[in-house]
Amino acid sequence: MQTRQLGYSDLHISTIGLGTWAMGGGDWQFGWGPQDDQDSIAAIHEALDTGINWIDTAAIYGHGRSEEIVGKAIAGRRDSLVVATKCSRVWEGESREIGKSLKAASIRREVEASLRRLNVEVIDLYQIHWPEPDEEIEEGWATMAALVQEGKIRYAGVSNFSLAQLKRAQAIHPVASLQPPYSMLRREIEADILPYCAQNQIGVIAYSPMQAGLQSRKMTRERIAQLPDSDWRSRNRFFQEPQLSVNLQLIEGLRGIADRKGISLAQLSLAWVLRRSEMTAAIVGARKPGQIIETALAGDIQLNQAEIDQIEVILQKREAAI
Repeated sequence: MQTRQLGYSDLHISTIGLGTWAMGGGDWQFGWGPQDDQDSIAAIHEALDTGINWIDTAAIYGHGRSEEIVGKAIAGRRDSLVVATKCSRVWEGESREIGKSLKAASIRREVEASLRRLNVEVIDLYQIHWPEPDEEIEEGWATMAALVQEGKIRYAGVSNFSLAQLKRAQAIHPVASLQPPYSMLRREIEADILPYCAQNQIGVIAYSPMQAGLQSRKMTRERIAQLPDSDWRSRNRFFQEPQLSVNLQLIEGLRGIADRKGISLAQLSLAWVLRRSEMTAAIVGARKPGQIIETALAGDIQLNQAEIDQIEVILQKREAAI
């Protein structure tokens, strides 16, 4: 699988990375439903065997469960891969209510806990998960810069930052990467954020490039209707009317392009995201063995201009219908 350099860093990551959000299970506010830990570990091993060389996780996924699973899965293979995780979402007490903090003391507690759960000596890419509270961004980012100097983390990145927030962070310490949502259904970053990242050597890692699995052949109206209450997607606007019918119509239109090219709908969606020169990589989730093999192949698929133009026509029709 091809790799691309992540921003100004010396990290070269595969164009498809493994996301472990769903591996946190369903026993928390943004869970994906029940999850077997052995399936998670097997899926991680399979991803690494296919050529994926980096894993993205976060402390909040399953309240630390995802990081612990990653730590177990990468034992003995740490030197050959890049480990990325995130901070700023915290939980406390028996209720495990999710809080938001970018205070220096909070980030320092989080990084130590993540190092312990992952069982690593240094985190390759440590990211602020959400820029909240906004008034604490400068304190939080200055702390991230200090952690780089102290050797706790190799590079500092951000996720879900606006252009204005990116500029505030960049003035304190270089931003190695931005992790925004980006898919055919969410294109907001194309106007200003992607050009800014290119100009400032900031790598871009897309999350939800298939819109949480919606842009796959397996996600039918019937399956969506059966999503358990513990799966956050059952409450997401892309999976509810009036958007759902429009989105399913879009997906049906994309099937013809994918079939003519001899690839899957998921592969088409990922190749479309990776068509942008500013895009370093895309995160793809997996919950059990067999799921990552198909999407991993998307890292080497190239779309020609005619195919890109055909997709654009379909996307414009969706925008007109929303």
